[in-house]
Amino acid sequence: MKILIHGGRVVDPTSGLDRIQDLCIAEGRIAAVGSIPDGFHPDRKINASGMIVCPGLVDLAVRLREPGYEHIATLESEMSAAVAGGVTSLACLPDTDPPLDEPGLVEMLKHRARQLNQARVYPLGALTQGLRGERLTEMAELTEAGCIAFTQADAPIVDTAVLLSALDYASTFGYQVWLRPQEHFLARNGVAHEGQVATRLGLGGIPVSAETIAIATVVNLMRNTEARVHLCRLSSAAGVAMVREARAQGLKLTCDISIHHLHLSEMDIGYYDSNCHLQPPLRGQRDRDALRAALLDGTIDALCSDHTPVDEDAKQLPFAESDAGATGLELLLPLALKWGDETGTPLAQTLARVTCDPARILGIDAGNLAIGRAADLCLFDAERYWKVDAQSLKSMGKNTPYFRMELRGRVCFTLVEGQVVYEL
Repeated sequence: MKILIHGGRVVDPTSGLDRIQDLCIAEGRIAAVGSIPDGFHPDRKINASGMIVCPGLVDLAVRLREPGYEHIATLESEMSAAVAGGVTSLACLPDTDPPLDEPGLVEMLKHRARQLNQARVYPLGALTQGLRGERLTEMAELTEAGCIAFTQADAPIVDTAVLLSALDYASTFGYQVWLRPQEHFLARNGVAHEGQVATRLGLGGIPVSAETIAIATVVNLMRNTEARVHLCRLSSAAGVAMVREARAQGLKLTCDISIHHLHLSEMDIGYYDSNCHLQPPLRGQRDRDALRAALLDGTIDALCSDHTPVDEDAKQLPFAESDAGATGLELLLPLALKWGDETGTPLAQTLARVTCDPARILGIDAGNLAIGRAADLCLFDAERYWKVDAQSLKSMGKNTPYFRMELRGRVCFTLVEGQVVYEL
């Protein structure tokens, strides 16, 4: 099928392209950007006047909840949420039931995702069997089944010798390990940032040292193994400073933050708002400001949704008893644009943090508009406001700190391999 996207503002963060022009698609690939080739007769024309045309978003942290948690969300609902948010490629976490620690489970997930014919799914394999932090999984077999990296999600590896073995093995065979830095014993009884807000509300605190001690451990093990590590969801200014120092020493370390920590702080918990019960916890305002600055200067490589649908009943419990997490797939773009507007960041640089930069971390060919590349595109109206509510969210998870708020930036079309998979 041939498609002509006419009159949109085409923004390609990789090449720096930013101008109003046409884009042609043929056989699922980008055939031309700018002038229309002779003999190109489109089967469909999309009037993109007033819209931004950019690469499809790439999300590094999505919980699809299948298998095992279909009562919370289904693959169908969350894939629909992905394309409604302009996300065309996503990495899914392995903390399902059972965890993604066997090739058959990974192959089944990829097969189901392909049948839905929406966003591209890149599974993250479990680093240890059952995510128990004891015995390593068969990383080679999981890689053959389609895993692009290995992680524990939020499950801890208490035994540092196991983590050392995992990094050593991954380094030997060229696998990437993704770790969320949090020291288990310092964090196990906490639900909020250790500070004045947690003290006033009587909530168990998680100190910043839980993050920095974990980062220090990973950095030292990286020196011994030369492993490639990606740190997931940094939350503190001190953590950012440690990453900056490790990179200056030449370590192959990348990192991301979630959209929630980009805008919110511990103050947003208010009077026990369980939608702000997140892992890692929302920290102080200085931490939030440091994260925003680090995303701007490139110390933090990418922005992710940390999409975690939670059952409504589990969110209506008291704050400390509620399940942690927030939905985010459909909020990734407008909240990235909000950060860009507030910091005066050029649009191309803002979009890079949710397109080509996460694609580079994943090691996939996505996030750019080069001729001949797969036509994975997002078309959005940057000036359109919409209200975040149960009707506007495709995800089964309605749990978000932004519920009932108005956000600016609405996806109008999403294309995957030249096929329109979402249309507002």
